[in-house]
Amino acid sequence: MKFDPNQLSALAAVLRLGSFEAAAQSLNVTPSAVSQRLKALEERVGTVLVKRAQPCTGTEAGLRLAKHAEDVSLLEGLVARELSLDMGAQQPPPHLRLAVNADSLATWFIAAMAETCDILFDLVIDDQDHSADWLRRGEVSAAVTAHDKPISGCNAHALGAIRYQASASPGFMRKWFPNGVSGTALSRAPCLTFNAKDALQRRWLDRHFGSDITPPAHFIPSTQGFADAATAGLGWGMNPVALIDPALCSGSLVPLLPDSALDVALCWQVSRVMAPALAPLTRAVLGSAKAHLIQPPC
Repeated sequence: MKFDPNQLSALAAVLRLGSFEAAAQSLNVTPSAVSQRLKALEERVGTVLVKRAQPCTGTEAGLRLAKHAEDVSLLEGLVARELSLDMGAQQPPPHLRLAVNADSLATWFIAAMAETCDILFDLVIDDQDHSADWLRRGEVSAAVTAHDKPISGCNAHALGAIRYQASASPGFMRKWFPNGVSGTALSRAPCLTFNAKDALQRRWLDRHFGSDITPPAHFIPSTQGFADAATAGLGWGMNPVALIDPALCSGSLVPLLPDSALDVALCWQVSRVMAPALAPLTRAVLGSAKAHLIQPPC
């Protein structure tokens, strides 16, 4: 089945921007034209593609087709560069949807994005243990993930490890661990958790104290907010060392245990079909990772 590129562009714009009006403005057409293009595409594929609400969201088929439209735009840009073609000054840059964990975004990934020209990024934020699921479903073109084995249809590039330190404020340590950090004290002391998928605190507890400890938890889905909460004495948590190194040096945060850092290896996985178009981004990602992440010994 061949698709009308104008219809695909209308679908992608509606799902990216959330409304027919915004999509029309970005495409320099009327909302009626967007609606007509989308209706024609839905009739062609025989299913609803957009859930018409505020904002508009995609059905499973709609999301898959919108992703296809963005992939085509990226691949056309690659061909144009290779053939030194002038695509026209009014041609908007293509959108690229990626999955990345919040801690990478806060510490090293933006540097790679900044080195990549002519792409508009659409980031999905998910835990490194779950970001690969977006690739498996075909909803993103690449992902930073903790899965080192190549996902079907993808190329995998080892990045290095992001180092975490179980840390808390000195005041928190005095209040909750006056006699030292122990399993009994940890079962009572509040910990910080990013969200329900965040298993870092659990992994650290299992490694050092066993699996029978379930501390009370604050849920704080922000990397910077997580570190700020630890500094403020709200709880202890696994913070990226790259983010909290100034606080560790000044003493406003301290490790719960000496020599207890937890390294989480990361991998850059890219759809094999999209790999040539994303080669400049892949080079930037690998370069930023080499500069900021813990690398294995040579």
